[in-house]
Amino acid sequence: MITRMEQLRNEIHALARKIERRISIMEVCGTHTVSIFRHGLRSMLPANLRLISGPGCPVCVTAQRHIDAAIELTRRPDVILATYGDMMRVPGRRTSLEKRRADGANIQVVNSAETALQLADEYPDQQVVFMAIGFETTAPATAAVVLQAERRNIQNFSVLVSHKQVVPAMLALLRSGDVPLDGFICPGHVSVIIGARAYEPIVRDHRKPCVVAGFEPDQILSALVSLLRQIADKRAKVENVYSAVVSEVGNTVALDLMKRVFVSTDTPWRALGTIAQSGLELAPAYQKFDALRRFQIQLGSDEDDPRCLCGEVIQGKVEPHECPLFAGECTPLTPIGPCMVSSEGTCAAWYKYHRTVNSSSHRERSA
Repeated sequence: MITRMEQLRNEIHALARKIERRISIMEVCGTHTVSIFRHGLRSMLPANLRLISGPGCPVCVTAQRHIDAAIELTRRPDVILATYGDMMRVPGRRTSLEKRRADGANIQVVNSAETALQLADEYPDQQVVFMAIGFETTAPATAAVVLQAERRNIQNFSVLVSHKQVVPAMLALLRSGDVPLDGFICPGHVSVIIGARAYEPIVRDHRKPCVVAGFEPDQILSALVSLLRQIADKRAKVENVYSAVVSEVGNTVALDLMKRVFVSTDTPWRALGTIAQSGLELAPAYQKFDALRRFQIQLGSDEDDPRCLCGEVIQGKVEPHECPLFAGECTPLTPIGPCMVSSEGTCAAWYKYHRTVNSSSHRERSA
C-alpha cells in the first residue's frame, strides 16, 4: 500500500514534469530548512525543483551593528546583558559576546524575555538589558515584559530591540529581482502570530503563490504540492496546509501587544542592507526602556568579512558550499558568519546534514 509520503512525492514529480522548466521555491524559515535536511527531503524531489533557503533565521539577519551595540553595553560596569544563547558566538566587528563573557563581562543566557525581567528583580543595583531579537514569533513576549516593567515601574530594565518582520523582507527580495522565485513556503511559527492573510501583498503585488506549512515532512511536501499546482495552473494565492495551528487572522492578542508597544521602522538586516518598515522599535510611550537611548549608544556601521557569503546565502544567491570559508575556516565551532552559528542557520544545516569532504581543497562541498 502506498504511503502518504510516497503519494506526495509522486504528485510532486508529476507536477514538475507538467511544468517542464526550472522551479525555484524558497522556504523562508530556518526551522523548515533544518527539517528539510534532517529528513532528506531534497533527495525525494525532481531535478528541476530547487529549494532555496531564505532569510528566516533571526540570528543570521541580526545586523552586525546591533551585535556591536550589545558588546558595547557589556563594557558598562553596572550592566547585565541578557541574551538568547544563539547570539553568544555571532561575530561583531572585533569580538563576540562569548569572548566578552570569557573576559569577565556580565552576560546571562536566558530562554525568555520574562527571565530577563526577573534578573532585574534579582539584581536591583544593576541595569539589566535584554537583547531582543527575532521575528513576530518573539516580539509579543518582548512587548509583554515592557508593559510589565512599565506597570511595576521597574527602573533597572531596558531592551536592545532588533526585532524584524518577515513579510517586508520577502517583498524586498522579490523587488530586488536578484533571485527568480516561483513561490514561498511560509514560516509556521511566525504565521501563528501574523496569520495566513498577512502574505496577501506577495500574491497581489508579485503574483507569487504562498503556502503556510508546519515542520513535519508531510507538511512540507504538502506545501510543495500546493505550490506546484498553482504554478502549473498559472495561479497565485495564499494557501494554508497548517490550519490546525495557523488561522487567517493570526493571534489577535499577540498582534495587539505588538501594536501597542512597537511601531514599524526601517531597519538594517545583516548583509541585506536597510529594508523599509521591516523592523520594530519602541513606541514613544515606551522609549524610556530603549537601551540605546538610556545608555546613549549610537549604532555604527557594519563591517562584515568580505569573504563571508552569509548575505548571499540568506538571499538564495549562492548555496553554502560556494562560500570560500565554508567548512574550512568557518565551522560551527569557529564561525565567521552568523549562518554557521544558529541551529537554524543555513550553513549550519548544510554542515551537519549535507556535505562531503573534498580532500584536494581541504574544505567541504555539498553532496
